[in-house]
Amino acid sequence: MPRIRTLLISTLACALLAGAAGAAQALASQGQVTYFEAAADLLKPNTRHHTLEQLQHLGVKALRIELKWSEVAPGPTSATKPSFEAANPGSYDWGAYAPVLAEAKQLGWPVLLTVTAPAPRWATSNGKAPYVTRPDAKDFEEFMTAVAREFGSEVSIYAIWNEPNEPVFLMPQWHANGTPASGYIYRGLYEAGYAGLQAAGLAHPRVLFGETAPAGYDTVSTHREGSKALHHPVAPLAFMREALCLNAAYKKAGSCSQLQMAGYAHHAYTIAVPPYYKPPGRDNVMVGALSRLSNALNLAANAHAIPGGVPIYLTEFGVQSLPNKYLGVSAAKQAEYDAIAEHIAYDNPRVAAFSQYLLKDDPVGGAEPEASFQTGLEYFNGSPKPLYFGWPIPLTVTKQHRGVALWGLVRPTTGATKVTVLVRAKGSKRFRTLRTVETNSRGYWSFNSSTPGEYWRVRWTSPEHVKYEGPPIRAF
Repeated sequence: MPRIRTLLISTLACALLAGAAGAAQALASQGQVTYFEAAADLLKPNTRHHTLEQLQHLGVKALRIELKWSEVAPGPTSATKPSFEAANPGSYDWGAYAPVLAEAKQLGWPVLLTVTAPAPRWATSNGKAPYVTRPDAKDFEEFMTAVAREFGSEVSIYAIWNEPNEPVFLMPQWHANGTPASGYIYRGLYEAGYAGLQAAGLAHPRVLFGETAPAGYDTVSTHREGSKALHHPVAPLAFMREALCLNAAYKKAGSCSQLQMAGYAHHAYTIAVPPYYKPPGRDNVMVGALSRLSNALNLAANAHAIPGGVPIYLTEFGVQSLPNKYLGVSAAKQAEYDAIAEHIAYDNPRVAAFSQYLLKDDPVGGAEPEASFQTGLEYFNGSPKPLYFGWPIPLTVTKQHRGVALWGLVRPTTGATKVTVLVRAKGSKRFRTLRTVETNSRGYWSFNSSTPGEYWRVRWTSPEHVKYEGPPIRAF
């Protein structure tokens, strides 16, 4: 998850002045996967079973799991590397990760495994906490070999490093002259990790590149801010260019070879405004500005830095709700905005995956309040938000010249089904049936309506007679 609150708040004033524009219609993605990340609940033995039951009820069909190198490595806080066979999975304590991946395999859920920081102390260049400074590429290569040998049959796709353009996960982010440094370091880790997977027997491993946070800086100045400047995140597209050895015009700036990748992973978080918002800074990519990332990937392919047509995986996303006083919207808006963001992703044929980060909110505040996220379907105390009821059957209502366009998904279904759409007229206290519509085989549906209304909602009953009812949704 990103620690970008300060940067995002600085753009909030601009956002509040920006009008929400309708999402551009395009040929929709035909095979979009939705990953769910609930590590805090799945990795605890006492909550795992209940969490898996909840996820099945919600219609989850794929998981994202972050595997932290230091959590499983021997001697993680030792300054000296212990003597062990680093490429042997038997050398590691896989802890709670092993049963979670085994459960996912049993359920038939594909797993995206993001192998990430912190590194063991002995694998960093300075040996200082939080152990993210220049992790040793050779050590990481051997670790990735062990990971693939342990979980090769349980992982569908890998990603290397979480948010490497954020200082909390990788350092240094900048050279002293104010130019980005983290992209080059990340490239070395990516190439090493890819080689490690090949050494484990995966001739053509499916690996995602990037996993970038949505916002940052193109340059910094130590003259203005001192050493504080070196702890800013790098803007995702500036980071990508450096990692791919491209200059600002997306032309080769070095002799780097083409990188192989199954997709570009990105975390398109936004701020407390409707998701259509486009942030300032051409190198920042929130969900309303995905075209910036598509264009950058096209330019990188034209420069032969990456293969052509690399898909986008939005591997971490969520809408913050109150009580997050910095970036949170009301719980009702959270359900509306989350569905709109998913619709934006669905309408983009380049997007191969969307995601939901958190089942249950982090506690508010704590030792690291800037890292506390309230993107869950439940509050920290376990009580459900409107999003808990809306996520299985998301609905968007888009204003048109005459009437509205409705779009939705029945996530728990395993084939075509029928869903009831209801409308409540302005001034009325009751919903009435607008239409019963049949979904496609993947659960998606859409239609236009000229019937006026103030709120809309969806009802669906599963073949097992489980009833679902989404929250009231407004038109945007």
